[in-house]
Amino acid sequence: MTTDPLQRLRQATRERDEAGLRRRLRPRTPDHDGLIDLASNDYLGLSRDPRLIEGATRAAREWGTGSGGSRLVTGTTELHATLDARLAAFAGTRAGLVFSSGFLANLGAVAGLSGPHALVVSDRVNHASLVDACRLSRSRVVITPHRDVPAVERALAERDEDHAVVVTDSVFSVDGDLAPLADLHRAARRHGALLIIDEAHALGVVGSYGQGAAHDAGISGEPDVVLTVTLSKSLGSQGGAVLGAPEVIETLIDTGRAFIFDTGLAPPAVGSALAALDVIAAEPDLPSRARERALRISGIAAGLGLETTRPAAAVVPVFLGEPHAALHAAEICARHGVRVGCFRPPSVPKGRACLRLTARASLTEAELSELSGALQEVAEEERKQSRDLPGTA
Repeated sequence: MTTDPLQRLRQATRERDEAGLRRRLRPRTPDHDGLIDLASNDYLGLSRDPRLIEGATRAAREWGTGSGGSRLVTGTTELHATLDARLAAFAGTRAGLVFSSGFLANLGAVAGLSGPHALVVSDRVNHASLVDACRLSRSRVVITPHRDVPAVERALAERDEDHAVVVTDSVFSVDGDLAPLADLHRAARRHGALLIIDEAHALGVVGSYGQGAAHDAGISGEPDVVLTVTLSKSLGSQGGAVLGAPEVIETLIDTGRAFIFDTGLAPPAVGSALAALDVIAAEPDLPSRARERALRISGIAAGLGLETTRPAAAVVPVFLGEPHAALHAAEICARHGVRVGCFRPPSVPKGRACLRLTARASLTEAELSELSGALQEVAEEERKQSRDLPGTA
């Protein structure tokens, strides 16, 4: 028996390092170290917009830098109530409830609307926050194949539980594809289930005015549909929210542990999110510009023979297989002046390590040209590695 309680941790760290799965914090400068940013989720390019900065500054001056407590104590200001209502109206629902993060909004919605006597049906590639929410729900959980509506229908039809919840991302966070929301809603309604949709990667990008994939599918205002959103992506701020029927919001206020026991979102983040909604209203072409840039990025990658997908929003993956290959490709991009995401297990399945490129509405032709040069070298390196594999000509 070892007397060193950290020996196991050090060994596990060495094993992750050898497998290419080590993660490291790399503090960046305000200008992303001089690199073109294709890694963040700032899809509309608003996080440094002067109008959002002014919104945050004004809120800090009036309300202070922190909310001071949970939203049931001192953490609900007039600003919070305004944002609750504005987000709901923007997404086409009747009520909203702001949380301090999108992760907590998912925990609150799934765990708060299911429970030990419910069935939760979850897509296999849902975001980690939804996975953890399912685990905390104390419900029986059925994991269905990706975007497989018949599998969802079977799980609902075969259940013994009176209550059921179907959980899905709308735009999936790595592949960038779109869930079949209208079909999922029909399946859920036939079997009396709630449908919870995580709109993190859709709000601000999908739909004519960026109102999200559920709104675009015509289901956002339905009483059996619950939306979760984040404020830290297209809205360039911080925080999250649950949007839906008043009964849903009342239930979460009364029973949602992720809401009740968490400090309310800081007022500056509320102020900047409200300013972002104003900017989107004033510049309604921002969502379509972000989607167009994503299609351009996908086209560049596909044209070079790299494996990618046709994006539904702003996320574009470039699949490279093994973790070390993805790490090397990210280094190549950095040498070309482009910062990209590098996703490895457990963020993606084994053998599906990838670069994750994120479009911004503000990407320029010059920046896209730089990306093209970076991906060209990545593609050349991929072909070289393929030729060097044993048994290949």
